[in-house]
Amino acid sequence: MKVGFIGLGNMGSGMARNLIKSGHEVIVYNRTRSRAEELQQVGATVADTPGDASHAEVVITMLADDRALAQVAFGPNGILSALDSNSIHISMSTISVALSDRLAEAHATKGAAYVAAPVFGRPAAAEAGELAIIAAGPADVLERCQPLFDVMGRRTFIVGDKPSSANLLKLIGNFMLASVIETLGEAFALGRKGGLDPALLLDVLTNTLFPAPVYKNYGGMIARQEFEPAGFKLPLGLKDVRLVMEAAESLNVPLPVASLVRDQFITALA
Repeated sequence: MKVGFIGLGNMGSGMARNLIKSGHEVIVYNRTRSRAEELQQVGATVADTPGDASHAEVVITMLADDRALAQVAFGPNGILSALDSNSIHISMSTISVALSDRLAEAHATKGAAYVAAPVFGRPAAAEAGELAIIAAGPADVLERCQPLFDVMGRRTFIVGDKPSSANLLKLIGNFMLASVIETLGEAFALGRKGGLDPALLLDVLTNTLFPAPVYKNYGGMIARQEFEPAGFKLPLGLKDVRLVMEAAESLNVPLPVASLVRDQFITALA
């Protein structure tokens, strides 16, 4: 399949590499061109603009935030300027529900297909093709996308035919993840001050009450104080918490824990 891939950061580069390795014809674009040229060495074609990368059966975006995605989608020489009625845009970024709805409407007007497929997983999972993919869009379009999902992820969860439903689910997951990290940080601070061995605290908690991988992985990093290099930087975490609060406000759902985590993130950045 001919695939355009836009956004080659910590996550996108691994995802694009797996598509190349699996035999797909991949055209890459990244604002910092050197990241795209790294993939040229393993078989990718480098595009000069997002529009050039979108002359494909499928174009995938994996960008940092709403602003970056809106720029490459709606801007001059952007995705929407290049897609035709047989093309599919898969947005795999963590973005707002509102932008996802706007993209769905714009693609429908253009006559092109739009799918939201954000992912759960860290950069190592992206490199290994072990992401969990949360996909939503028209059933026939998702079926066309599935071979690509199978290369990039270990499992695809189909949420429904409304693309932004996948974005809402992703934001809920990231909100819960941020809350877990906050509680782990508080728990280990208390344990250290009380003289508990962090390794012992981790062992007990993750082999009794909280055996889930998220507690083991993030709890291990906090116990060992392994904070660099950051797999996911704090400004992006704050962005995700703000997006879930925005979605909740639009539905009149209070999220008091999200408010607390947001304030803690702002304090940390300050």
